[in-house]
Amino acid sequence: MKKEKAHKLTVGISSMALFDLVESNKVFETEGKEAYCKYQIEREDEVLGPGVAFPLVKKMLGLNTKLPEPLVEVILLSRNSADTGLRVFNSIDKHNLDIKRAAFTSGNTPFGYVSAFNVDLFLSTEPTDVRKALDAGHAAATILAGKGNVLDNDQLKIAFDGDAVIFSDESERIYKEKGLDAFTENEKKSAKQPMSGGPFKSFLSALHNIQSQFPEDVSPVRTALVTARSAPAHERVVRTLRSWGIRIDEALFLGGLDKGEFLKSFGADIFFDDQTLHCKSANEHVATGHVPHGVANQ
Repeated sequence: MKKEKAHKLTVGISSMALFDLVESNKVFETEGKEAYCKYQIEREDEVLGPGVAFPLVKKMLGLNTKLPEPLVEVILLSRNSADTGLRVFNSIDKHNLDIKRAAFTSGNTPFGYVSAFNVDLFLSTEPTDVRKALDAGHAAATILAGKGNVLDNDQLKIAFDGDAVIFSDESERIYKEKGLDAFTENEKKSAKQPMSGGPFKSFLSALHNIQSQFPEDVSPVRTALVTARSAPAHERVVRTLRSWGIRIDEALFLGGLDKGEFLKSFGADIFFDDQTLHCKSANEHVATGHVPHGVANQ
């Protein structure tokens, strides 16, 4: 396979997505900022446990050990101050995570640094920050509390919904406004017309670029499209990805079936979807990121 020009994949992540800060956050919510600061400083040598996105980050950074040069960087984007955030960085060190760059904003949104760091994917537990990142054209998702995949192997598996995530929501709008029959007819008529890209197209492209550094049968990255679409609406999806020159390893056209069990079978380290109903189903089995984008979130 011909290797494409290497491009670094940069992920920005909040401290609450990376580590288990539930107890710390309870102190902030019940006792206020001053008590929270004291709580963190007194415990800055106590290692924080993994958060829901920790296994994902561990696997992403692990890709660098398989590449001729590091192509994945994770940057901490935190609402902590540098003072209270010292516990987070100490925990990063104790967990042997290769994270060197960070922005601590002392309670303000770290959204402004998403562009400055040239972040390809922003993961946070704060929905308002995620929406701002999406509005600015970055792939972003709200990490939901729930089940994270165990590190039973080192292959990174990422699954995506189609409409309003990888693709634009143009077809989904027809479905919402005119129903399934109109949607199906439109997709049949437009089968050879590629869809516009959605907010995660660039992130999928960056993953594909890393995949291209390896022979397909031994790639440490595997992707899946898990969509409610079914035949005949599948053809436009296939032709769109072909026109982009982007590979998807597995494509599941479920025709409205519950996505959770299929994501469990795939072994996804994370799944991205724009609809809360699908996110709820997925989150019972795998780490899930809600993408608050498109007509379903208006």
